Amino acid sequence: MKDQAETDLRAASQAQFRSRAERIQIGKSLRDKLPRATQAKWQPPKNRRDPIDVLEESNQDRLPELIPIRYGRMLRSPFTFLRGSAALMAYDLASLPNIGVQVQACGDCHLLNFGLFATPERNLVFDINDFDETHPAPWEWDLKRLVTSFVIAGRDSDLADDESQEAVIECVRSYREHLREYSQMSPLEVWYNRLDMESIIETAPDAKAKKVRKEYAEKARGRIIDNLFPKITTSVGGRHRFVDQPPVIFHPIAAIEDFEAIVLEALEDYRQNLSDERRILFDRYRFEDAALKVVGIGSVGTRCFIGLFFSEDNHPLILQIKEARRSVLEPYTEKSQYDNQGQRVVMGQRLTHSSSDIFLGWVRGRGGRDFFIRQLRDMKMSFPVEGCSAVQLKRYAEYCGWSLAHAHAKSGDGATISGYLGKGDQFDQAMGQFALAYADQTERDHAALVEAVKTGRVEALVEEDL
Repeated sequence: MKDQAETDLRAASQAQFRSRAERIQIGKSLRDKLPRATQAKWQPPKNRRDPIDVLEESNQDRLPELIPIRYGRMLRSPFTFLRGSAALMAYDLASLPNIGVQVQACGDCHLLNFGLFATPERNLVFDINDFDETHPAPWEWDLKRLVTSFVIAGRDSDLADDESQEAVIECVRSYREHLREYSQMSPLEVWYNRLDMESIIETAPDAKAKKVRKEYAEKARGRIIDNLFPKITTSVGGRHRFVDQPPVIFHPIAAIEDFEAIVLEALEDYRQNLSDERRILFDRYRFEDAALKVVGIGSVGTRCFIGLFFSEDNHPLILQIKEARRSVLEPYTEKSQYDNQGQRVVMGQRLTHSSSDIFLGWVRGRGGRDFFIRQLRDMKMSFPVEGCSAVQLKRYAEYCGWSLAHAHAKSGDGATISGYLGKGDQFDQAMGQFALAYADQTERDHAALVEAVKTGRVEALVEEDL
């Protein structure tokens, strides 16, 4: 038994430390197992589950009073439906063949889950910025969800499908070429690499684009807590309090003393999980208030809170305390190695991100639910996709593909994937076809939700009607 274990360990070690050339060759050989053109196919299986059933299943243990808001946000368009239905697409992607190479997947990899944010050194970088669903999974799943989002977003902006398809092909080309570059670097070089906003500005193709990118960067630099907190807080009895703005921000109906006691208890556990230097920094702030905040689309109904803190000289800090449930990818892969789902999110983000929030941490609440914690706003900003031109969408696609390549290179075998992808555009074209086919599927599923609301099968609350 011991001898077999040692043999298995040596075999695993030898596989891990194969040369880049060997791994490139292995990737090429995987084309025989799964031709790249085959990746273009999407045809819903005959036994595909009812999409509304999948969505209803994903509502389990959400706050029931917020579920209609989730459906109301998904109802707006096929694009908002896509954003809110990561569980449905995970179910579909799991039915497709893949080459068997895993990475630390984002899990909800659509184009609005990329954007700008500040590093601890206060530099603006571009990267994936949402990791609620992160989990080890086939690399194809992230890429296929991302390219589909470009077609759906393009249709939302009244672009022709061939224009959106060009953005898809650009995204995949960027992913493929940058992944090959990362496969030629040392692990440390890959780890240190990042896509900063200054580089994005400097590589602008013309003066107009450079001006737009500079303005975008300046707007992001203004998205900080100091500018946000006066808009969402007030003073009550000598204490700063969040202003109730239901259904977006509100205090729970339960006695505030009990609510605050639970929050303070969780914050102390979170504090203990911080490294020593971060704990000293956190201790410079006192707790003032907490409220429930409804965020995003797919997260609506999960328990998400914001905590308000002030330093001794009243400098504000707002932390987001967000519930972490099991990843939508987990049913189709393996159980997470982390018992605490907040820790899963934090570790997945640290593994794939170019730089992480200094307050990023996790905690388990009194009721046994898991949470991760980060700053609510720290120059975080997403691309304004509504009404974008075909040229803007294509340029943005390049950076999304680049960032995804970096994330996958950090956590997976970039050389084997590169060997499979090759230097030509066969795979790029295949993804262009897949994106159109699955975008059509998304529109059909969105129509099914519209019908379910119309017939009363599910309740949707459109916030404009509140």
